[in-house]
Amino acid sequence: MTMTERPAESVKEDTACCPDQHSQGSRAEGADVPETARERVNRRWHEILQETRVAQTGVQILFGFLLSVAFTPLFRELGTFDHAVYVVTVLLGASATSALIAPVSLHRFLSGQRMKHELVETAGRLMMCGLVLLALTIGCTLLLILRIVIPGPFAEALVGGVMLWFGICWYALPLWLRRRAGRRSGIDGA
Repeated sequence: MTMTERPAESVKEDTACCPDQHSQGSRAEGADVPETARERVNRRWHEILQETRVAQTGVQILFGFLLSVAFTPLFRELGTFDHAVYVVTVLLGASATSALIAPVSLHRFLSGQRMKHELVETAGRLMMCGLVLLALTIGCTLLLILRIVIPGPFAEALVGGVMLWFGICWYALPLWLRRRAGRRSGIDGA
C-alpha cells in the first residue's frame, strides 16, 4: 500500500464523523438539489473570506508603497497639487485597507453570536466599499506617478482611461451579467 492509499475502514470513519463534508460533495454533483439557508450563508462567508484575501494583499502592497513615497528625495520637489494628491491617495489607501480588513474584525467580535447572516451582509457591503476605495486609490496613485513621468494633460487622460476600464471590469460587467442572468431566468420561468 502506498502512502496515498487508505484502508476502506478509514474512509468509512471519515464519512461517519463528518457527514456534512461528504453530503456537500454529492450535493454539488446533483445540481437540482438546492442548498439550505445555513449552507448558503456558510458558502457566502467562505467566498467573502477568499475575496478578502485577494483584495487585502493588493491594498497592503499599494499602501506600503504609498507610505514610502514621502521619504524619497523626489517627493520634496513635488508641487502643492501633487502633495495634495498624495495626501488624498494615502487617506484613500488607509480607508480601503480598513474596509477590506473589517470583515475579520467583525468575525472576531461576532463569532458565536449566531449572527452569520448579518455578518455576511455587512462584510459584503464593506467589501464593495473597500473595492471602490481601492479603485480610487489606484487611480490617484497613477495620477501621482504619471504626472511626474508624462507632464501635461495626457497623464490625466491616461488615468481617466484606466479608471473607466476599472469601472467596466469591476462594476459594469458584473451588473450587466446579473441583469442578463435575471432576464434569462425570467424567460425560463415563463
